[in-house]
Amino acid sequence: MKWQKVRDLFPDQFVLVSILDYTEEYDKKIVHEVSPIRSIPDNEANKELFRAEPGTIVYHTSNEECIIHIRRDPFRKVERVQ
Repeated sequence: MKWQKVRDLFPDQFVLVSILDYTEEYDKKIVHEVSPIRSIPDNEANKELFRAEPGTIVYHTSNEECIIHIRRDPFRKVERVQ
């Protein structure tokens, strides 16, 4: 299901979704397809985010796009291009 459809079904609330399809660009995952699992009450969203299984995320439908910012390991060696 497209993110816009999730926004229509669950207006202005947090939802737990399974990520089905995405692309990575630099430090972002741009999510294209999701499967909604359930809505999350506002007061439980933070707790549910930290309990989310791999491949799922808690996200608020006020966001026009579902974009996940990736935090890279600052200690990971990066090869320099010469």
